[in-house]
Amino acid sequence: MSLDHETSLPATTPLNTSAPSSPGPKTRSKSGESFAEVALRLGGASAEEARRTGVLDTADDQVEDLFAPQYQTAQSPAHRAIWDTRVPTDLFQCHSEILSEDVEHVIQKSLNVVRKHSDQGTLLNQAGKISDIVLDDLGNAGYWGLLVDKQYGGTGASMKQFSKMITRMATLDPTVAGLASVHGCIGAVDPVRSFGTPEQRKQFLPKLADGTRLSAFALTEPGAGSDLTALKTTAVLDGDEYVVNGEKLFITNAVPGRTIGLVCKIEDVPSVLIVDLPEHENEHFQLNRYGIYALQRAHNNGLIFKNFRVPKANLLRPQQGDGLTVAYHGLNLGRVALCANASGTMRWMLAEMLPWAAYRSTYGQAIDQRELVRRRIARMAGLIVGCDALTQWCAGLLDQGYRGEMECIIAKIFGSEAQKEAAIELFMKTHGGRSFLHGHLFGDNVHEFLAPCIYEGEGEMLGMAFFKSLVKDHGKRFFEPIGRTLHELNVRKPNPLNPKHAWALKGPLSAYARWYAQRRFSGSHWTDLPSMPSRLRGHAMFGKKVLSKSAFKVSGTMRHHQLKLADRQCRMSALSAHLQDAITIVVTSLYAASSSDAATQQAADILCSELRRKMTGAAASDADFRRMTELGATITNQGWDELQDVVPGKIMMPYQSA
Repeated sequence: MSLDHETSLPATTPLNTSAPSSPGPKTRSKSGESFAEVALRLGGASAEEARRTGVLDTADDQVEDLFAPQYQTAQSPAHRAIWDTRVPTDLFQCHSEILSEDVEHVIQKSLNVVRKHSDQGTLLNQAGKISDIVLDDLGNAGYWGLLVDKQYGGTGASMKQFSKMITRMATLDPTVAGLASVHGCIGAVDPVRSFGTPEQRKQFLPKLADGTRLSAFALTEPGAGSDLTALKTTAVLDGDEYVVNGEKLFITNAVPGRTIGLVCKIEDVPSVLIVDLPEHENEHFQLNRYGIYALQRAHNNGLIFKNFRVPKANLLRPQQGDGLTVAYHGLNLGRVALCANASGTMRWMLAEMLPWAAYRSTYGQAIDQRELVRRRIARMAGLIVGCDALTQWCAGLLDQGYRGEMECIIAKIFGSEAQKEAAIELFMKTHGGRSFLHGHLFGDNVHEFLAPCIYEGEGEMLGMAFFKSLVKDHGKRFFEPIGRTLHELNVRKPNPLNPKHAWALKGPLSAYARWYAQRRFSGSHWTDLPSMPSRLRGHAMFGKKVLSKSAFKVSGTMRHHQLKLADRQCRMSALSAHLQDAITIVVTSLYAASSSDAATQQAADILCSELRRKMTGAAASDADFRRMTELGATITNQGWDELQDVVPGKIMMPYQSA
């Protein structure tokens, strides 16, 4: 929950410690450029754009090298679903995990802290921020140390356990839930766990675990958001200290007295310093305060450094790469936590919708008897189940050791877009004008509901990042040899009638032809689905069929646009969204099939049906509408197990006598 985009992976992630410290020959041309640079330059991009893209491409390669081969992107479920001829269905299932007593104890104590302060009216301070006493009480409960290993004073929760906590906390207060993600996922906790030396871990993690030093990650600058190559903050070594100069913007949780991961350039190389901010502003460290509609109950500030000194020992030194590797390594935990937060927040919305819909009467009938309102209730339930499925699937992959970049992008995009739709189309429209009253859940939080579309990367930009990761391996194996040959021939478009061109390209083109023919002959086969209700089975089969046929569609897009593909953002975005929807269908149907709750299975059916209609362009039938309204009636009349312990607020401006 930050306008700063970077997050990190679990410290327990199996790393490939034998990986080379720099990209091997497969990623560089004879001139030293990455093949992404060559392709962009041949495609007409400026030298500067090609260079900067090459820097990020190299950083991504270095992140891959941090993971053991079986957990890298090419072996991830989303990648294998498109390119492999044999796909284990089990890769898309969410396996249950029982909370350990230690983790459950911390979660319950933390929930009780927030309930108590909410009931007493002490959750917020006079400035409208989460109060220090609440933050301290949560520290005493162990809340801030859930992702810190036990040896440093934490609880050592898995990502699945942490994600479930985020969802439960978000039903009480999404900001408090989000602060756990900011601190544990995209703050200083994970960079220190993943890249810190034993000495650095001993120095920083205990205070991060008990909440003595809450944390943030300072990456974004006024001119450097998603473009990580545009950093201008510098650190110059002077004796045993670095002297920092520069400015950061939109840094959540950054106030005096806290700890940040500071991304800066050292000798023109992106680097990360772990910085304990001073207790008070001074001539060397100042806050840039501004009004911001989102994150209203958390601190979000700019940071200004003027000859600010940081001990040399605070520099993180990854085994491979540099500070971009640290930043790039992280684009996952925060995305999963965002989806988990959306699930809890939508539970709160739904719990608020039900009593209002039963209370509000038009033309002599409560609106919860109306089809449109019941459809909204059912749609909200479907979005919740989809978020739950993607959250638990992605968290499980991270716990197993996968990099999980593509999968976590799916979860982030779905969670943020689902919350936006739920807030505007379902929650606000059901509550009507009361939505805009002071004190109303929507009116007080509309910006909080919309801003996650930007957090941890804007959705459409991430969709293109998904597509880039999907095509990278296929491109290196079959299209980069063609690009390299064209580069060596110094031509952009080959002439098949030119013997020199034909001879030079015979090897690369033959390799691609062999792949194409083999895939046509062998097809793609998934292992058997588990026992599941027939409608959910039908959805899973549909998703699998779409994914199995997508290799030719993706490869054909690469072949058609060739070097201009990087500029075809609309095409990449559309194809990426199509594949993401198919994967969401498979994951959600399998997740719901493992549930014993009939309403959960019905909600998953409704979500998957709507995604299928979106993908195929089909119109909803009367049977589709009937299933929606029946689920809405069930939840209205009988409740839903997923809303247990979610307490709605009082109806505002009641007009009926008690």
